[in-house]
Formats: sequence, structure tokens, C-alpha cells
Amino acid sequence: MRSILAVLLSVFTATVSATPFPSTYQPLPSSPTLITNATILTGDGRRLDEADMYISDGKVVWVGEGTAPSEGVNTIDASGKWLTPGIIDVHSHLGVYPSPGVSAHSDGNEATAPVTAEVWAEHSVWPQDPGFSRAIAGGITTLQILPGSANLFGGRSVTLKNIPKNTYQAMKFPGAPYGLKMACGENPKRVYGGRKQAPSTRMGNVAAYRASWIRAQRYIRDWEQYDQKMAKQSANVEDSSDSNSALAAALIKPPKRDLELETLAGVLKGEILVHMHCYRADEMMTILDMADEFGYQLGTFHHGVEAYKIADELAKNDVCGALWADWWGFKMEAYDGIQENIAMVDRPENSCAIVHSDSDEGIQRLNQEAAKAMSKGQAAGLDIPPERAIRWITSNAAKSLGIAEQTGTLTPGKMADVVIWNQNPFSVYAKAQQVFIDGAMVFDRDNSALQPVSDFELGQLLEAAQ
Repeated sequence: MRSILAVLLSVFTATVSATPFPSTYQPLPSSPTLITNATILTGDGRRLDEADMYISDGKVVWVGEGTAPSEGVNTIDASGKWLTPGIIDVHSHLGVYPSPGVSAHSDGNEATAPVTAEVWAEHSVWPQDPGFSRAIAGGITTLQILPGSANLFGGRSVTLKNIPKNTYQAMKFPGAPYGLKMACGENPKRVYGGRKQAPSTRMGNVAAYRASWIRAQRYIRDWEQYDQKMAKQSANVEDSSDSNSALAAALIKPPKRDLELETLAGVLKGEILVHMHCYRADEMMTILDMADEFGYQLGTFHHGVEAYKIADELAKNDVCGALWADWWGFKMEAYDGIQENIAMVDRPENSCAIVHSDSDEGIQRLNQEAAKAMSKGQAAGLDIPPERAIRWITSNAAKSLGIAEQTGTLTPGKMADVVIWNQNPFSVYAKAQQVFIDGAMVFDRDNSALQPVSDFELGQLLEAAQ
């Protein structure tokens, strides 16, 4: 009887714990590479002038000082050029709102109910979106794809490595945690304001969040109670040869599986990161209070045009602000935005300011978006050297996505995600010359063979040529 129970338990456990849609990402083949004489921004606050870096086996081996093999190494003279970690965009809709922008490609918002935590953005990602290759040309090596902001709970996000592949699984950043897209303010109340049993006000939004978190807490308790019952019956079977004990254990019914509540429970258990679309300072403070009420860690506020008003609170609560450099005024909750926002959020100790795109065009020049914020901060009297500002699109972004142990800085042992720029990346004339992902060169501005084109584009070119 023990063996029968063991089989039952193992089958059920495998069903629940198996990771669905797993990453099949494999680094591209790479060669040991020595990059010499560059101005290096490491992403962790350091600047090294006329310095070298060695990468091998897809990893950073050393930066600044070290020894490279005398043979079998590709050497790149980067004199007069700048070297940075690969750029990370924490807010993108590439693949779920791909180009061309037609209605058939509108797969970012499951606008059927205010709460759709059960949907996953990756199931809408079209890897052939030409936007991915345009982002590579802008130095983007990693990006988070989010659902849209129509819903209170929009669904899970996915973090991708920006390599040309035919499936999203082959692009999924290995080991990156899922995110949960949430939205407050005008968007969800505008979308659902005319429907019955749906929030039409900000107070309705908050009530619906809280009701969902309460359901998720109950879901966790139900599974915990089930696990306790199974553990008790398993112990009874081990201590007795009584067939009734084994039968009783086998007849214990698990709670009904709920995809929506699985995602929300993942947040409450600290397994899924919260990415919250929110504009106004007062609403952000409400969301922080709600996180305290239900005991979860808020990860990042996105857009946050009024984040400058609560910069100290964000830092104190270890919450990142993923912000635009200068978008404002396009709706009422965006009117109090200022161009010094990012620089001011970056001021407190332990702050986490990030520049994001939310745009298939802005992602192509995220370095210049950061330069705008840098310039406005400096004009306001803040000291923002390049080695500080680069964190807004590298290490801080990696922290937001829960991947700071793998990427975001040029630290020995981390992924060799690297960009060589023709000059200071915060110049309006800056261009990514060469881009490496896991040590493999995936883009070279001077080599057309290393300028990826999607199969979709190839098909259009062939059709045009006939």
C-alpha cells in the first residue's frame, strides 16, 4: 500500500510542480575576445579609461587588469570608443504589439475582465517582430515583455534575451522570475467603467485589488491545509500496514487548480515580481500601503510621472521607478510630470531609478532617453556622471527584473552582454557599433551579415523583388 500511495503522490506532485513552457535558451557559439583601449562604464559606478576587458565562454573574465591567452583570441581595438554592459529595457511590448501595427497583431491586452492574472505575455510574443532586431541595433540585449495596462491585473510578464529565434522559449532568459503586470488609475477604470460588476472609479480599483488578494490568501491556505493532511496520512501509512490509512490518503482531494490564483499566490509567496503601472504619487502610496496589508514586496512602479514627489519613500521601501525621460501631459494623471523626475528619483541612498521605453521606437535609443534625463538633472544642479547614469539602463534594470546576479554589470562571472559604442553613449551622435550577448557578437554596424533580419522581413523583401 505504501508503494501505491507513493505513486499517487509522485504523479500529483509532478503535475503541479512541473515548469510549463520552460526556457530552451542556449547561448550562441562565441570566441574568446579581448577588447582593448576602451572607456569602460562597468554598470556598478566605475569608469575605467583606456582599459581592456576579456570575455570567454560567454562570461566576463576580467575588466581592467588581467591576462588573456596569447593565441586563439579575437582582439578588438576600441580606441576612442566606449564599452558598457548590454542595455536592458524593463518595459517593452515587442512581440505582443509587433510591427506592422495592425489589429491582427494586437495581442497585449486581454481586455475581457478587470482581473486576468491567468494570462501570460509570452503566449502572445511573436519572435519574428522586426522590432527585436531594431532593438539589438540600439544595444538592447535583454528586455521584459509586459501585457498592456487595460486591466487591474494584466497577467504575467516574461524576460527575454534579445537573440533571433523562432520560438519565445528559445529567447526566455534562463532562470529569470516571472513578473505580474498591474495597473492603477485611469486605464482600468476607463476600460471597464461602463460594464456591470466592474470598477469605474479609483476606489473601485483598489477594492477589486484587495478582493483578489484575499482570494489568493485563501488559495494558499487551502493548499497548505491539503499538504498538511497529505503529510499526516503519509506518516500514518509509514507507521502502519493498515490498508485503510493508505486509502484515506489516496482519497484526499486537492483544491481545484486556478490559474489566476496561482499567479497571485506566486506574488504573495515572493516568487513573482510586481510591476505596477502607476502615475500619481498619491496612488503609488496607496499601492505601497496595500502591499504592506497583504505582505508582498512591490518591485517596480512603471511610468510614475510623479515619482519625484515620493523618491524617499520609494528608496525606503526598496522599490524601483521605471520612468520616461520626458513623456507627460497626454492624460490628466500625467500632467504633473517633470523632466527632472528620473534624476530626482536617483538621488536618495539605495535608490533604483530606471529609464524604460514602452515604445518600439524609444527602445532603439534608450541610451539617448537616459541622456535626456541626465541633462535635465545636471541643469538642475545634480552631479550625474556617465558612470552613474549608465546604471539606469543596466544594473538598476537588472535588479528590477530579478536578474542582477547574472547580468547588468561587467563583473567577472556574469553574462558577457556587452555593447561597444562609437563614442560616449550619452551623446546624441552615439551608435552601438558592436553588440555581444553571452559573448557572441550578434550585431556589427559595419558587417551586414551581423545585422539580423527576421524571417517575416525576408518574406516581404522576396515578395517585393518578384
